Amino acid sequence: MIPVAYFAAILLGTRLLMLPAAAAGGQPASVLEAAFTATSAICITGLAVVDTESFWSPFGQVVILVLIQVGGFGIVTIASFLARIATGRIPLRYSLLASRELHQRSLARTWRLPVRIAVVMLVAEAVTAIVLTLGFVRRTGDWGTASWYGGFHAISAFNNAGFALFSDSLIGFVGDPMIILPICLATVVGGIGFPVLSELRRSFRTRSTARWSIHARLTIYGTLILLVAGILLFGAFEWTNPATLGPLPLGDKLLGAVGGGVFPRTVGFNSVDYGAVREPTVGLTYLLMFIGGGSVSTAGGVKVGTIGIISATVVAEVRGESQAVVSRRAIASAVQRSAMTVILLGVTVIGVSTAAIGFLEPFSLQRICSRRSPPSGRSGCPPASPPNSAPGRSRSSWS
Repeated sequence: MIPVAYFAAILLGTRLLMLPAAAAGGQPASVLEAAFTATSAICITGLAVVDTESFWSPFGQVVILVLIQVGGFGIVTIASFLARIATGRIPLRYSLLASRELHQRSLARTWRLPVRIAVVMLVAEAVTAIVLTLGFVRRTGDWGTASWYGGFHAISAFNNAGFALFSDSLIGFVGDPMIILPICLATVVGGIGFPVLSELRRSFRTRSTARWSIHARLTIYGTLILLVAGILLFGAFEWTNPATLGPLPLGDKLLGAVGGGVFPRTVGFNSVDYGAVREPTVGLTYLLMFIGGGSVSTAGGVKVGTIGIISATVVAEVRGESQAVVSRRAIASAVQRSAMTVILLGVTVIGVSTAAIGFLEPFSLQRICSRRSPPSGRSGCPPASPPNSAPGRSRSSWS
């Protein structure tokens, strides 16, 4: 039922984007252009084969925005609806650890969960949109245009979609904290996961973290480690690169490093030219895209919690311990096997897809990997981005 609903949404989005009114020039988009864009939006992947700013009309951009919102909401509530239909309650089985620790015991609470998710999403997007509008109005001088830019990029950021209304994504705003920082924050909040946000809210009320679940601890600590490491490493790799951060003032360099450490994980915006970054930065970007964000979130990747489980398992093996332990709590063997399965499946999908595209397209391995890691991890970040040919477009879109 759920795959059918998603397929129907993609078909509807494709049909709407093929209307003459959806294209800025009045020339209807081709089936491939419309289908790729609709699929990328509903699956919040962020890849595009045409320039969102110049190719699509305001109507087309609204269609894309609605698809992003529907896709983001659907991804984080899909398991809730399935569980409710099947059992009348919601064990959060869409998370490797939350399935063992978080349960909705009341049918009434089950019905309220999608509403709470929608409220959190809308409030976060609204706050981000207001801040971004204040940032954009300083540049445009027009409140209407600034509001549209603010709303579009707030929704795109929170849902980790990566669609931007500027041909160079956010490169032109690399030194603007009123644009870069709110988008970074919305990306992190949207990508941390709703079970974790719920536990954070409860811990703020009780002023205690003692009751945090293993899932919350792994996600929060893992996210902080990835953010700090990503920002520091990106800054170190690109600090003297004359094509990216090198010529910028100190403040702009720092903001560029923040964006470079946050955006690749799942959202796919870019505040520097990824076609000019150094090789170590490309490797860092691939790693961040592969890991992604938290479970039950709008983020993609194999998930921070999965990497945390694998890390705890490796540490236990090195120490010769019989059980992997996090915060004095043992991780069940079934959970460890699930985490390993997710990692292996992710690597397999990327490997097979890379081989297939390498056989069909005359691109270098770096270019192919730059197109495989983003859709597999649901990040639209385009390092060394090449023009997509028709066969490559169709395969990448459906990953």
